[in-house]
Amino acid sequence: MSESKFVKGVLCGAVLGGALTMLDRKTRDSVMNRSRMVRNEIKYYNKNRDELKKMIDQQVNKWQSVYNQFSSDAKYISQKVNEVKEITPQVKTLVSETKDTFSQSKEEYKSIVVPEDEEPKSIYEPKLQ
Repeated sequence: MSESKFVKGVLCGAVLGGALTMLDRKTRDSVMNRSRMVRNEIKYYNKNRDELKKMIDQQVNKWQSVYNQFSSDAKYISQKVNEVKEITPQVKTLVSETKDTFSQSKEEYKSIVVPEDEEPKSIYEPKLQ
């Protein structure tokens, strides 16, 4: 029963608010002009139903194409996200393996380029030969 009172209260408030806004001359003129335009459009499309049907079909086709394009784009993005999810662990493993390989190679190259027993203590000391 309280829902009934709520709906009635909202409707009464809307009616009173609409009536109060009609006290303003600009608002009255605007509402009257818009009402005349809507009435004329209704009369026109009542006589020219084929044109109305054609216009509605065009709008339906437009929105269907928008929906189809959006659906296609969403599917493509979803596929790419899944590909990235699959590739990410592989890339992580590859980067980790590459890092380990470079770390190991660094030590090996260091021992090849500068043997430990001939390594100078300072840049100013000559190398032993």
